[in-house]
Amino acid sequence: MLRLVRADGRAFAATLLLNALAAGAGLVGPWLVGRIVDEVRAGVRGGPGIAAVDRLAPWILVCALAQLLLARWARYVGYRFGERTLARVREEYVERVLALPASVVERAGTGDLTARGTADVAIVGTTLRDVGPELLVCTVQALFVLGAVFALAPLLGAFGLLGLTPIWLALRWYLRRARDGYLAEGAATSEVAEVVAATAAGARTVEAFRLSERRIAASRDALETSRRTRFYTLFLRTVFFPAVEVTYTVPVAGVLLLGGWLHQRGAVGVGAVVAAALYLRQFTEPLDQILMRVEQLQSSSASFARVEGLAQAPRGESADGAPVPADDRIDVRGVRYAYKRGGEVLGGVDLTVRPGERLAVVGPSGAGKTTLSRLLAGIDRPGTGAVTVGGVPVAELEPELLRRQVVLVTQEHHVFLGTVRDNLLIAEPEATDADLWAALAAVGAEDWVRDLPDGLDTRLGEGARSTDGSQAQQLALARVVLADPHTLILDEATALLDPTTARHTERALAAVLEGRTVIAIAHRLHTAHDADRVAVMENGLLTELGTHEDLVAAGGAYAALWRTWHGDPTGDPDSPVRDGTS
Repeated sequence: MLRLVRADGRAFAATLLLNALAAGAGLVGPWLVGRIVDEVRAGVRGGPGIAAVDRLAPWILVCALAQLLLARWARYVGYRFGERTLARVREEYVERVLALPASVVERAGTGDLTARGTADVAIVGTTLRDVGPELLVCTVQALFVLGAVFALAPLLGAFGLLGLTPIWLALRWYLRRARDGYLAEGAATSEVAEVVAATAAGARTVEAFRLSERRIAASRDALETSRRTRFYTLFLRTVFFPAVEVTYTVPVAGVLLLGGWLHQRGAVGVGAVVAAALYLRQFTEPLDQILMRVEQLQSSSASFARVEGLAQAPRGESADGAPVPADDRIDVRGVRYAYKRGGEVLGGVDLTVRPGERLAVVGPSGAGKTTLSRLLAGIDRPGTGAVTVGGVPVAELEPELLRRQVVLVTQEHHVFLGTVRDNLLIAEPEATDADLWAALAAVGAEDWVRDLPDGLDTRLGEGARSTDGSQAQQLALARVVLADPHTLILDEATALLDPTTARHTERALAAVLEGRTVIAIAHRLHTAHDADRVAVMENGLLTELGTHEDLVAAGGAYAALWRTWHGDPTGDPDSPVRDGTS
């Protein structure tokens, strides 16, 4: 928070000054009322009498008007400060999310990040715009009022402050419990969002496998947890606020009683007692606002912690200290990897990918191909061993440099709300229309994009022109062409395309990326046939490595896969089945 305040220090200082001036103007009224009481009482004994009312009352009005204008000005400056600060919070949140490694995003979950970026940021915004300035105003007013009571009669001020002890005890009880309560409430809200998002995303699967009851049960469990956490924070408020409201009368009543007793003994005047009572009565208003805002701050501070907490998440190295690869050579040395809730997936893999090489990685399901691709792309770090590019660990590359070095394209794809041009410029903002059409042509998408009503300016996504799975995947591949990385990892990236279109797209990509490194995680073995070398994965180990012809001739695991794929029981490399002519 101090960092955010320093970023707009002048506005914050102006808010403090204006609040102090408004609070000072508000102190004049009760003091003048006390003067009027004393002078009217003196008039009974031959003093100026009620003429003091006509003389001092206009000044009370002037001071009240000055307080109104200064307070309004202070709130105006405070709200502008709050909005600018909220804009910084939102921008930093987006920057931090985009800088997170993909593995961290996956562990966090879509629901959690969505809840942080919407509900939590909105609460922080309300705090910065409304609660912060209001709390500042009320705190300054309360301090000035309390100081005025002590200036009038230190004994009355001390007694009034002592009367606030029950509020301090209630506040201490509340603060000890509130933060954890609101953090638990925020976590429960994220869990509800995660369950709903997962159910909505997998709606067709839920329907196909008749999992509706299970998903409803999961939603009810999440909602029940959320309900319990919300009821707990509600319980805290129902104890805190009644105790505070009852305590407000204690200082005023105590000062009147003590002041009357002191006045009988000539220790203080009636005007001082009246002014002190008015000050303490006035003190309850900013104090009430402070306590209400303190309650809100418990919720908003928990949200602020969840928003700012992204700064503590692991991320790529900074641009200043990030190492730079010496070349494009990729080395995998003694790599082992195991997921937290499963056994070892990779059991010691050694592999070297030469610059410009086309390598196909094949093997049965569960062999570790996808895990290897994630390690090569720097998404995950190996448990032991190293994955390096140009001698630098891939996972330690600064995110922007990593995207220029290695890009992983999977079966997952996304069409962003916006035009076709917007969807492509994400990869290369400086690309011209000619570059965009060239990228679309490279992946076989030029024809259907030209057939769109507005071509590159056609809006895509919900509420606009919809795209099928193959078109969305072609757009994703076109973004890869525009990004122009030196190493491209394809993890079944053409799985949603029909075989003919997929083969055309892969060949087009190979032509565009000539001279660049291409690593294809393949189930369709024609991809392996076109590669320079083929790596065979079995049970987390690299069991074979060589050209297609050499591995078929060797009669090992790859030859068996090739025969199964082509239905050639003889395994004859010269069989017409091999060329797809039968």
